[in-house]
Amino acid sequence: MITQPVARLLVPPFLLSILAVSGCSKPAEPPAETAAPAADAVSQASPYEGPPAEWAGKELPVRKIPNVPENAEAYYAPDNLHVIAQTQDKAAQDPGDGRAGGALTYIFTDTGENITRINDRGQDACSWFIPGVDRIIWTSTRDNMDMPLGNWSDDSDYPQGAELYTSDIKGGDIKRLTNNKYYEAEVTTSLDGQWVFFGRQIDGNMDIWKMRIDGTDEQQLTFTKDWQEGAPYPMADGKHLIFRAWKRSDVEANKKLREETGERRQTPMTIFTMTTDGTDVQPRTFTDDMNWAPFAAPDGQHFFYVRIFEDNNWEVVMNDLAGGEPVRVTWNPTFDGFPAVSPDGKKLLFGRSTGERFMSGIYTHVMDISSLNVGPENFKGSIPPRAARPQGWVEDPALAEFGDRLGS
Repeated sequence: MITQPVARLLVPPFLLSILAVSGCSKPAEPPAETAAPAADAVSQASPYEGPPAEWAGKELPVRKIPNVPENAEAYYAPDNLHVIAQTQDKAAQDPGDGRAGGALTYIFTDTGENITRINDRGQDACSWFIPGVDRIIWTSTRDNMDMPLGNWSDDSDYPQGAELYTSDIKGGDIKRLTNNKYYEAEVTTSLDGQWVFFGRQIDGNMDIWKMRIDGTDEQQLTFTKDWQEGAPYPMADGKHLIFRAWKRSDVEANKKLREETGERRQTPMTIFTMTTDGTDVQPRTFTDDMNWAPFAAPDGQHFFYVRIFEDNNWEVVMNDLAGGEPVRVTWNPTFDGFPAVSPDGKKLLFGRSTGERFMSGIYTHVMDISSLNVGPENFKGSIPPRAARPQGWVEDPALAEFGDRLGS
């Protein structure tokens, strides 16, 4: 591991320790001496839609999706227009004070139109458009509402009985794919829509699994005890997944430190890639702090994820799968997270906190990233096989837990 900060993106160790998140007033106008450009053709937004002076002009054009209640973890349909997201709804079960939840699955356009609620009960989490058909896949506790509500943002209390479902894009023809009392979520599909990838927690241990789109042929892809893997997303070659993982031992060590000294540290998280059969596991980030919520760009070369900067400032960054320094993409001084790229590589969805408290008032925003040139037209047929390690990096011996599935 690197014991010294890597360039500008490592942050002080006293910042908030976190576990995985499953899930007001008008900002200042641009400075008077800076003229706001016309709305961008792709995102229909100006880069000066509200940023304070200290970061005005640093972001690409951004706009908030209107007309939709608080929502997050939004993903594009193949048409690069419709969006599926967890959306706050009073019809959902109330998770209780201090717990993440209370959302149901919605579909809407990124202009805030054609708003459709898919499910009407329980609590919903991650969701995804199934390529090639007018169907979606989503997570819900709708059939296990008698079980403890749990907390989608606390891996020691994930909602057990969260199951996977498919339906049409209007919420009809619902088919249940899993039928157990585990936590199953963080669901995506293969690019051809034939396979489902998801996270499953058994006896407190989180691993990545896959199954066919009809719920048959379940296969476990990761088998680690300390590493807690989740959020598998398909990559441009159709042969690899990108995912994040943290170590249970790090979480326990941070908890002990906080109890004994009051010091709060980030939970270190690593972003990995692996083939869709669970082999050739490759680390893609190399810092001893949080690297969270990865999403691969359709160019097969870049990926987006979340880092924490000074003053507990969560931001979206972009990096190269071959290694190198991340590039900061968002500049909001509170919380930005849950990045997801449109299939054409021109737009980035992300959740932005607009409330007075940390992670309060989260709404999905759209950023025009067409200038970053990460679209499928730039895909060269394969992803970089391995990321170059930063100078001074010592491989984490805990990687050996992946066994012979670890790539060389």
